[in-house]
Amino acid sequence: MLASSVKNASAKNSADIVLPEGYEPSEDEEFMNERQLAFFKRALKKWKQEIIDESKETLAHLQDGPIQEADLNDRASSETDWGLELRTRDRQRKLTSKIDAALRRIDEGEYGYCQVTGEPISLDRLKARPIATMTVEAQEAHERNEKISRDQ
Repeated sequence: MLASSVKNASAKNSADIVLPEGYEPSEDEEFMNERQLAFFKRALKKWKQEIIDESKETLAHLQDGPIQEADLNDRASSETDWGLELRTRDRQRKLTSKIDAALRRIDEGEYGYCQVTGEPISLDRLKARPIATMTVEAQEAHERNEKISRDQ
């Protein structure tokens, strides 16, 4: 109980932390200390803002009007490009909800810990995929179980 209170207190203060230029979380520090939480919170917010900005560009482009290609092949190509763009935006919409969930975990003091085992997720994994919810080992086991379920 005390550990979670300490985690929650440090998670709420992470927004107030000023990080040194070029700061990178290190294994030499206490896991998910205020600076690490602030680092990941800033990275997640930046990632979300980039997705929102890209979505606004897509929306503006869509509002420019329908595809005006005279040649049928050009029109088909343009429509295929639009379809890909819209699918990408849909994937990014889902990604923003995962980013929001990671930000909530930071605020609740649960960020950086595997939701299956409760063990710390490696900093390298979190740097590569800040929305990770499982350790590499737990993720691999989960994927094996999914594959077995699909194959049956």
